[in-house]
Amino acid sequence: MLRSMYSGISGMKNFQTKLDVIGNNIANVNTFGFKKGRVTFKDTMNQMVSGASAATETRGGTNPMQVGLGSSLASIDTIHTGSSLQTTGRALDLGIDGDGYFVVKDGNQTFYTRAGNFYVDDNGTLVTADGLKVQAYKNGVLEDITVNVNATLPALATDEMKLEGSLPDPATLSPGAGSEVQQMKIVDSKGVEHTLDYQYVVDAAGTGWEIKFTNQNSTTDPKPSTTLPLAYDSTTKKYTAPADLDLTTLELTDGGTVKFNVDKLKQEGDSITAQANPNGNLSGKLESFNIGPTGEVNGVYSNGQIRGLGTIALAKFSNTSGLLKAGGNLFQETINSGTANINVPGSGRGGIAAGALEMSNVDLSEEFTEMITAQRGFQANTRIITTSDEILQELVNLKR
Repeated sequence: MLRSMYSGISGMKNFQTKLDVIGNNIANVNTFGFKKGRVTFKDTMNQMVSGASAATETRGGTNPMQVGLGSSLASIDTIHTGSSLQTTGRALDLGIDGDGYFVVKDGNQTFYTRAGNFYVDDNGTLVTADGLKVQAYKNGVLEDITVNVNATLPALATDEMKLEGSLPDPATLSPGAGSEVQQMKIVDSKGVEHTLDYQYVVDAAGTGWEIKFTNQNSTTDPKPSTTLPLAYDSTTKKYTAPADLDLTTLELTDGGTVKFNVDKLKQEGDSITAQANPNGNLSGKLESFNIGPTGEVNGVYSNGQIRGLGTIALAKFSNTSGLLKAGGNLFQETINSGTANINVPGSGRGGIAAGALEMSNVDLSEEFTEMITAQRGFQANTRIITTSDEILQELVNLKR
């Protein structure tokens, strides 16, 4: 009788805890990146009334007899299943399509989160809503991601030109035949841009190719031009880079020399697809930035150049259920979660979805159903206590 009363008390306590967890789940149904909780129960110790006995030649065995002494909490789990991504269209809203966690720092303390609503502070640092700094991963080291809106990309003089594509066998064409005239832009040592015409032409002997450069912007007549031969090795089936192009021959006094890279130039097919791609760029200012699916933060400059500003770090754990909730949509590593495996997105860490946020994984229909069962379980345990009390009352009434 008294045992049943205390069993009822233990059941009420457990169901109260379950209702607390359900209430927290429902309260966070619209919290981005929230992971719901779940309560499981187990029975407590059992009082032995009689033990088991083995069978004999004349009598069969008997089973043990035990009286249970209530229930207790088995676990309060955090369910780390992924949830749907809600499109927001905001560039700094990031969702994770996979199992990773964003890495953020508060001073020297490291936290992890699935909530990707990030912001840029007055120093241009990418931060969470609470000001924790979002971390980038580079060569095994974590570092802050900073977007300097006043950043300037310096001019880079052209010093290399890649010849890419294919050229047919010149023997199949007549001497002097060639591609259409194309244009390229190069930058001199003072950061000034110039436009050159270039053309692939079969040499006079009809056995090889030449590349002809012309400065159509020159004021002289005829326009200054330079022709460089392209040697082809039929054994290795590769072109040999021509001599460096001296831009002063094209009346670019601040041009310097340009080396050639022919690693991707081939002799094949029957059409001319070869192009010349010089490096170099004008100076430019940062106009905008974007975040790609592999976590790279790219700065877009006014000169058309794109430069990486960092790659967002993602962490993965061997036991995500072992993470400790730290409030503010944050998790902390514990001795049972395993050490954080931090790297760039991909390789099992999920990808980045820019312009989207991960919704809470709370299912209201499931939570309300669990609430009903928890309420009924609580009520049933109260009935055990009231019934035990009535029996005690009858015992007291025997002495009237």
